[in-house]
Amino acid sequence: MTRFLPLESSVLHSPAWFVPFDEFAQRARAADVTTELERFDPATNAWVLQETPAIRTPSAVIAYPELGRRRGPGAQPERFRVRFSAIGFAPLYPADGEDFDAGLAGVEFTAYPYDDGTPPAVAGEPRVVRLLPSVAFPYGPGVRTVYGVVRAAGVPVANALVEARGTTSRDGAAWQERTLTSATGAFRLALRWEGELVTGQPEQVFHLSATERPGRTGALDVRLPSGRNTKHVIEIVEQ
Repeated sequence: MTRFLPLESSVLHSPAWFVPFDEFAQRARAADVTTELERFDPATNAWVLQETPAIRTPSAVIAYPELGRRRGPGAQPERFRVRFSAIGFAPLYPADGEDFDAGLAGVEFTAYPYDDGTPPAVAGEPRVVRLLPSVAFPYGPGVRTVYGVVRAAGVPVANALVEARGTTSRDGAAWQERTLTSATGAFRLALRWEGELVTGQPEQVFHLSATERPGRTGALDVRLPSGRNTKHVIEIVEQ
């Protein structure tokens, strides 16, 4: 069973606390989100899976309040990372405002030692972890999507960020749709908003982009409805 604690007690000395956020529905998601905690071992230069359970609060916060509780003057800070998973979703690990990198495999943080009389040297801060629709996302009836693959020199690119942005013609409101590619480079992207209208034609143009990491991106224009059943290929190139 999921263990619930009041928010203030669960994060009192948690070195990190997370809010999983369903980007498609634009709301926090508490159900069916699982996590794995790993500690970095300097001796082996590898990440080691931990058995420390996460605490989930009624407000959908995931925290590790006991992590870092160690006594003695020799206690040192430790590096950890958390990996998220949810059926139909792919976690976006860079924080808001950070450059995207497909090689990121979790959210890293440092657990500073503390005890009953001494708080940690650095307090944990909240972090939103965005869950993007994956190739297996169950879009509802009527949701317009396009699909394809992201490649670099003919090789599929896993975990690439595929996105489309635009503004509505009626009120100029900005919109964006995002997804991450599968292990085989495949993507399926929702396009719920309107694209750029083509004069004299019943077509809309959407500008798609794909990012592997800074300096390695690709772009493709998609026309709808004519390109709806086309397998689109976005080529990553070095900038």
